[in-house]
Amino acid sequence: MTAKSSGSRLLALDILRGITIAGMILVNNPGSWGHIYAPLRHAEWHGLTPTDLVFPFFMFIMGVSTYMSLRKYDFKLSWPAFRKIIKRTVLIFFIGWVLTWLAGTLRRWSGDYSFVEAAWNFENMRLLGVLPRLAICYGVGATLALALGRKALAWTVAGILVAYTILMLGFNGLVFSEDNIIGVVDRAVLGVNHMYAETIDGVTIKFDPEGLLSTIPSIAHMLIGFLCGSMLMAVTDNRDRINRLFILGTILTFAGLLLSYGMPINKKIWSPTFVLTTCGLASSLLGLLIWIIDMRGHRRWCRFFQVFGVNPLFLFCLGSIGGVILSVVRFGYDGGTISIHNWYYRVVCIGVAGGDAVLGSLLYALSYIALVWFFGYILFKKKIYIKI
Repeated sequence: MTAKSSGSRLLALDILRGITIAGMILVNNPGSWGHIYAPLRHAEWHGLTPTDLVFPFFMFIMGVSTYMSLRKYDFKLSWPAFRKIIKRTVLIFFIGWVLTWLAGTLRRWSGDYSFVEAAWNFENMRLLGVLPRLAICYGVGATLALALGRKALAWTVAGILVAYTILMLGFNGLVFSEDNIIGVVDRAVLGVNHMYAETIDGVTIKFDPEGLLSTIPSIAHMLIGFLCGSMLMAVTDNRDRINRLFILGTILTFAGLLLSYGMPINKKIWSPTFVLTTCGLASSLLGLLIWIIDMRGHRRWCRFFQVFGVNPLFLFCLGSIGGVILSVVRFGYDGGTISIHNWYYRVVCIGVAGGDAVLGSLLYALSYIALVWFFGYILFKKKIYIKI
């Protein structure tokens, strides 16, 4: 057993990234949205489920990885560094838009629209989402990290979270209604035709969980990951790294849980307590993985997640568009037509589950993860790493 890392790159970080990507694909591709396995559901409003940890964990990891990628610029805001940040920000944002447009086009084309009509769906296309939020947080967060310096970042994070808390408490930010300040701002800036429609207790309003205003605390989230990366790479002894990660994780987790009595944990508004709690849990999990993988050397179990971890955004994009393709491609069956998705879920998965629709939905999601992993494994074996 060694307490030293084999270099600046930690396998544990790749595994944690892979776990989150696999989780994102898993929760986004159930057999049926009406029959979801309970742990794979998001909290309806306030609260925290295992599924609610996936996206914020990836945001935290992006912050850690950003610290590592910007070291070669000596953490100074030079033109080459800024150009790289802008290029990657625009690329991720553009890919997010393309995926949204393509998914909408395929769904409309499978209905009563011609391809040209289906493709011209910009007037109702959602503008924000997972990848656009990642792009904004990376671009703004990385620029702030280089412009302000690491010492000022902690105060910047605190200032963002305090200001957002005041905004939420003062302008109906905790209430699911048309008067919620998040929805008001997003509707004014984005327009109702370009937003996600959220339904809670049978009430549907235009409320985007990856909206513009709620992206502000997400930037602080990414910066906490950046600061954690700085703390992590300041030492080379993995025991010291683990101690630091567990101490930070414990402080952030308990701070988030204690403060949740006044500011509930809520993913859909990305509440400050959600930021603190999920960053704390991510830090602790990273410390645990470093102990298991990089110190104890138990690596054989993690190959599955490593495949996702080395090509994360590419496999996320593949999983996103692949799920849409399976849901729109149809073939003749039992005197009519059925999509590949519905056939596999209803005939195979529910059949294997003995008629249990919820278990069948879980089996479908696991099967889909295996399918995406297969394509990722081919890239992994060929040492093809697609950087976005």
